[in-house]
Amino acid sequence: MAYDPVARHKVIEKKVVRGELRKYYRFRTDKWYGGIATGDCVGCGLLCKFCWVRDPILFSPKKEGYFYNPDEVARKLLSKARKKAIKQLRLSGGEPSIGRSHLLRLLDNLHWKGYLFILETNGILIGSDKSYARDLAAFPFLHVRVSIKGCDKDEFAMLTNSKPEGFELQLRALEYLFNAGVSCNPAVMTAFSSPKKLERLRRRIFAMMPSLMEEFEEEELILYPHVLDRLNRFNLSYRTAFQPGSVPPETV
Repeated sequence: MAYDPVARHKVIEKKVVRGELRKYYRFRTDKWYGGIATGDCVGCGLLCKFCWVRDPILFSPKKEGYFYNPDEVARKLLSKARKKAIKQLRLSGGEPSIGRSHLLRLLDNLHWKGYLFILETNGILIGSDKSYARDLAAFPFLHVRVSIKGCDKDEFAMLTNSKPEGFELQLRALEYLFNAGVSCNPAVMTAFSSPKKLERLRRRIFAMMPSLMEEFEEEELILYPHVLDRLNRFNLSYRTAFQPGSVPPETV
């Protein structure tokens, strides 16, 4: 049965947030964006059939990970970045917009540190509450990458098992962020979409926010073994994908 994506985010929040404490399952540095220190959150309100997060973390958020306060997360990210001499930080993994007070406090801790902070989000909570984008606008070193699932509401519903209305929340998140002056871009999972549908979405975003088209990103499907298992489990075929070791350098 299809679920309400906003309501499910709030259910997950009760499992992974305690006041300003938030669950994470790892901290790492990686090659993406040319080098970045990453905190991977536990818990997401969507159940994407192509998600790269492993099953225990995706389906058992109450059991997985550890709680950290915003100060601890800031220290871990900064320590990782300094060791590798990189200037970019991010939250990814689960859905980092879950736990709003934790996220805002974390950004407060990183203000004026000289780093670019990338927030990778599905946009559901931001699109459901315009004030969230206004809060994020207080941090000029922040860039928000809104990961859009599919090219229309039917693809969104098919890929996430969510109610199709959730697709519009992702586009609304982009609109709210853009209007609030937050640096942002759309990153669209197109591996399951036809070129015709992709072009239709491009035109729609261009009509809403022409300047964002320069940063329109086609998100790559990477066939990690557990991702491939999940795709087979759901009998989900894809149009394009990469093996883990063959992602083109220009997309990293």
